[in-house]
Amino acid sequence: MSALASDPGERSLARLLATLTTTLHEPVFVLATLSDASRLPPLQETQLVFKETEGITVIVTRSYAEAHGIDYLFPCKMLTLNVTSSLEAVGFMAVVATRLAEAGMGVNPVSGFYHDHLFVPLGREREAVDVLDRLAEEHRQRAAATDSELR
Repeated sequence: MSALASDPGERSLARLLATLTTTLHEPVFVLATLSDASRLPPLQETQLVFKETEGITVIVTRSYAEAHGIDYLFPCKMLTLNVTSSLEAVGFMAVVATRLAEAGMGVNPVSGFYHDHLFVPLGREREAVDVLDRLAEEHRQRAAATDSELR
């Protein structure tokens, strides 16, 4: 019998932002849509599968898409946000996406069970890391100032 799983994530927006670090993943990823489920890549080749009414969206490496004749869009890099955010955390992805938008950068966020991941435009991945590092540093400084005021 299955049961409701325990949420391992942090809900405090201030804590999430103050402890934020990122990992930039090496492969170039792409988004594609498939209308025929028999063409789905094997799980080990797939970063994401999402069923929509128009087709099945997949995120795979560009090399996989090209090797298998899959038309794709949005060459990108994946950043993992190295904080375990609760699936019920309020505002975390909004703050992150807004900060990237202020830098003129579109982002495709995906929430996993343990971490949030961002797919950012290829060629702008270092800029995205820098933007998020600055965001985290601002919140670490705020947390430190708050701690010193409480002492």
